[in-house]
Amino acid sequence: MSNTFDDLDDGRPESPAQRADRNWNDILQELRVLQTGTQILTGFLLALAFQAAFANLAPAQRIFYLVLVCLAALSAVVALAPVALHRAVFHLRVKPALVRFGHDALRGALALVSILLVGVVVFVFDVVVGLGAAVTVGVVLGVVILLLWVVVPVFIRRRGREGAR
Repeated sequence: MSNTFDDLDDGRPESPAQRADRNWNDILQELRVLQTGTQILTGFLLALAFQAAFANLAPAQRIFYLVLVCLAALSAVVALAPVALHRAVFHLRVKPALVRFGHDALRGALALVSILLVGVVVFVFDVVVGLGAAVTVGVVLGVVILLLWVVVPVFIRRRGREGAR
């Protein structure tokens, strides 16, 4: 079993170059969705610092807020990395390597965004309701993300592999 995209045969009549182009377009579409969500979260976080109530945050809440801002920036950087690499290697005929890098960067960005999502929800609940509710909601959201983004895909991949045999 191979982990590269350029030599996976999914039954489509296409050349390796066509497959790499299709996979790259799929990755770009997924990156667009991810970047939009990340930009909205980042904008929300940045706007918070300019609200009057921000002055009332406890020191630990301010530190947590800054960690979330850094996570938001890092997730944006990781999600944009495939685009930056594409610009750097444009016309060099390395699309399969670009697709592999894009796939890995997208997975990394999704991991960062999952942490960011949980963190933002925990932060808001902590400020509005209290730390106990924040932790509870954060754990629940973390479990939901784990189920939908990890467990379900693993289950479907296994079923797909078994069906292909």
